[in-house]
Amino acid sequence: MSQQPHTSADAAAAVRQDFLHSFLLDPARHSPDAPAVVESPGAGRTTVTSYAQLTALTSQFADALTALDLEPGARVILEADAGAEAIALLLACSQAGLVFVPVSPQTPRPRLDLLLETVRPALHVQELNGSRSDLPRPLGTARFGPGGLTVERAPETGPPRRRTPCPTDPAYIIFTSGTTGRPKGVVMSHRAVVAFYRGMLAHGIAGPGDRIASTSPLQFDFSLLNIGLALGSGAAVVPVPPSLVRWPRHLLRVLRETGATQVNGVPSIWRQVLRHEPRRLAALTGLRGVLFCGEEFPLPELRHLQELLPAARIVNCYGATESMACSFADVPNPLPEGTERLSIGVAHPGAEILLVGADGRVIVEPGVPGEIHLRSPALFSGYWDDPEATAATLVPDPLCPQSGQRVLRSGDLAVRRPDGTYAFAGRTDSQVQINGNRVELGEVERRLADHPAATAAAALPLPLPGGGLQLAAFVVLAEDAPPAGAGDLRAFCAESLPSYMVPQEIRLVDRLPVTAHGKVDRAALAAQAAEDAGAAPDTADAAAGGAR
Repeated sequence: MSQQPHTSADAAAAVRQDFLHSFLLDPARHSPDAPAVVESPGAGRTTVTSYAQLTALTSQFADALTALDLEPGARVILEADAGAEAIALLLACSQAGLVFVPVSPQTPRPRLDLLLETVRPALHVQELNGSRSDLPRPLGTARFGPGGLTVERAPETGPPRRRTPCPTDPAYIIFTSGTTGRPKGVVMSHRAVVAFYRGMLAHGIAGPGDRIASTSPLQFDFSLLNIGLALGSGAAVVPVPPSLVRWPRHLLRVLRETGATQVNGVPSIWRQVLRHEPRRLAALTGLRGVLFCGEEFPLPELRHLQELLPAARIVNCYGATESMACSFADVPNPLPEGTERLSIGVAHPGAEILLVGADGRVIVEPGVPGEIHLRSPALFSGYWDDPEATAATLVPDPLCPQSGQRVLRSGDLAVRRPDGTYAFAGRTDSQVQINGNRVELGEVERRLADHPAATAAAALPLPLPGGGLQLAAFVVLAEDAPPAGAGDLRAFCAESLPSYMVPQEIRLVDRLPVTAHGKVDRAALAAQAAEDAGAAPDTADAAAGGAR
């Protein structure tokens, strides 16, 4: 029997599915009235945005953006917290062929200025009540809300050189901490993001009817993972405002009033809940899933969470911003006694993990540590305007360099377990995770060293008595410098660094210890801090920083 030929409309529809907005708004075709975004910013103030409403708002925003006549690939700074309107706006950027760059409203002005200088956006968009002002020309400015997008100052641009968006175009740029003291812009294409979403959805983590609470700020890729998991599954995303996540009772109220069935976040969001509100958490019988990422989950806290939510499926998500994530592994329930490290599983469908030794050899033996190299269709395009850093991270395939294929050199160490899965085993560099936030210690140290009174600085993660890590710094002051205390140094950092990169503890020291090779001896600093606190140092955690 002959088959009907495919039409050009069929081909166009297939291509559209490789764009971020088309993929995530697809449920509107068959379930337009289903909830897409559920919000509860205050007690008794729950609102529901359906897929049809989200699609209509996205189109309204996209029409306003298209009217600006920007060429495909132009960057748009999106300064907002997650919510229905902000999600619609990032989808509208996709629909208009523009690249969204999410930024926190709490970003210090010097850091925002650095991002503007780096990414050269055409437009800055903030919420109606946003307080950012005096932004430089030729940058355009606009505000958005439920009523639409209002352009305050049109971008000063030339005639577009392109007209047709492509799935290989950048969809967004996420800025992370950088080793050079400048933030690194991770560029992700539509095709890569959609490829990741498809691989993630193959795990069946969520489905229609689920309501997935996202506890990460919009400027972190984990938030985009949560949005993709929810909308890609035909479920609803429940954005929890950052101001509520840190308060256990407020967080649990949002979960209760929105009917959340799953909570996604870094492990540290659970610490105060487990400590102060265990009965309220156990009462959330509709909560049947937890996904965590960004750092290792302290095993005593994980066991406590399993006791309070015995029916919940708990998933360990591992990966880097450069691939959004890499793998999803179910945590055994109950967690076996004697467990020291959780499995990170294997790469999601369509991707593959390789371990490579320091000698460049691909490691196949169990129990031998190597650096994770990821082969995947979901890899980032490169670091914005940084070809050298890109070439160091997107490297030739170690198995077949002749092919020209690139794989992601992650900087993460792992070992292959006898069952073929992998376990995380630390980092090869100075990158750490503090409460799920990626921090390059070098960027913190450079900022501290810029203080007029400082001559040297070293930053490192230190374990907290109740579990988790805090960012600490050791600073040497010049003898002839004006007086400066720890508070002065913290305030200096806060002027240009995001809050998660400001050291919670700063110690003034006469000198920094060094190793036999002349490098700062971080292990000695961690040991000294532990001795001062009256506890044995955990140098493994201090070195790894809880990196995912």
